[in-house]
Amino acid sequence: MSAAAGQFARRAGWDGREGPRPVLVIAPGVVSLGWPDVARREQTAERAQEAARKRASELGGYLAEYVGDPAETEPTRTVQVWSAKSRARMTRVLAELDYAPLLRMGLRLPMTTLTYPGDWLVVAPTGKAVKKHMDVFFKRFGRAWGFEWLGIWKLEFQRRGAPHVHLWGPQPEGPAGEFRQMTQVRYRPAVGDGLPYAQWLSVVWADVVGHPDPEQKRRHVRAGTAVDGDEGERMTDPKRLAIYFTKHGSYGAKEYQNQVPPEWQQPGAGPGRFWGYKGLEKATAGVELAPADAVFVARTMRRLARSQGVTRQVTVRRTAGGYARAVTDDGTLGGLAGAQYLTPTRTRYRKVRRPVVRLASGAGFLCVNDGPALAAGLARALERRVQDAASARRSAEGAEAKLARLRAAADKRRNERDWNNLV
Repeated sequence: MSAAAGQFARRAGWDGREGPRPVLVIAPGVVSLGWPDVARREQTAERAQEAARKRASELGGYLAEYVGDPAETEPTRTVQVWSAKSRARMTRVLAELDYAPLLRMGLRLPMTTLTYPGDWLVVAPTGKAVKKHMDVFFKRFGRAWGFEWLGIWKLEFQRRGAPHVHLWGPQPEGPAGEFRQMTQVRYRPAVGDGLPYAQWLSVVWADVVGHPDPEQKRRHVRAGTAVDGDEGERMTDPKRLAIYFTKHGSYGAKEYQNQVPPEWQQPGAGPGRFWGYKGLEKATAGVELAPADAVFVARTMRRLARSQGVTRQVTVRRTAGGYARAVTDDGTLGGLAGAQYLTPTRTRYRKVRRPVVRLASGAGFLCVNDGPALAAGLARALERRVQDAASARRSAEGAEAKLARLRAAADKRRNERDWNNLV
């Protein structure tokens, strides 16, 4: 068993027994219920590692003999859209993060947007180029303001196909480069030094992108960035933050923001990750439950999710206009045998909203405004359930004892009557 798995097992209270064990995981904005089998998961991982080593050895021998250098092989995977699985994973992870390091800074937390110039394919031909620009920007940020950037980022696309990045992080105060100027003996000015954050952002991002056309670069400096303090201040808890980044651009009118442009829908040119975080860590705690308590918790969380009224949009197929008649060669209807060949004359599709079912199989997660508060409520509900069960058990025991006393009294009276009749 690996160190991470062993640490989780000790925290969850496993004693070495195999089999699925229900665990309730609590985070700042998430409460999740799972049934992990740590021993089986570790055994599966070990078998997968051994199989991967064998495949790598066999593949290495094959490539060395017939193909050549494996590093020269070209990628074949293409990405066309931000998947629903990645959206759900982002919602859960963002609600599990600990945002205390950001709050302790005491700075404003605006929503920053980084866009690309009109002729964007020259400077961003692939997703790797955008990620490289982001890495350079984060390094410039740390050098200009004296601390590393930390927060959340999300990649999206404009209607014209150009990528743009949303950042939720700190807004530094004062002029750029002031800390470096005070601490370095031999101060060397950098691009954007002496400017406030908004102006520094425009100049530095245009310099990082570095469009070769002077006119494109000049326009990029003027309209390549945006800082929205009001939008950032709406993020008052982990759930609102996670839902904002998940739903941003996911409505029907803005779904194009999650569609990869055709120029990037080539092997090796994809966007990579659509989202991520930097400088933050997860804050989760797990507690093992009894199977009966886990079923009760899952039902309670499912009712809570249903009460929130969350819906999703689905496409429904509807047949209109009746069915075509199945006709035989001689022009007559082909009876019951031909009924299976009846086809609808007209099919229409419409979009409707259906309720979302959470924890349908007894496992899943809920994104909430206050995870510890929900966990405390579940603990109180479990305690009341235990107390009610104990009270019912005591009542049943009392009823059984009373029934036993009545039976004993009846037996005594019957024995006395039989004795009197005998005498």
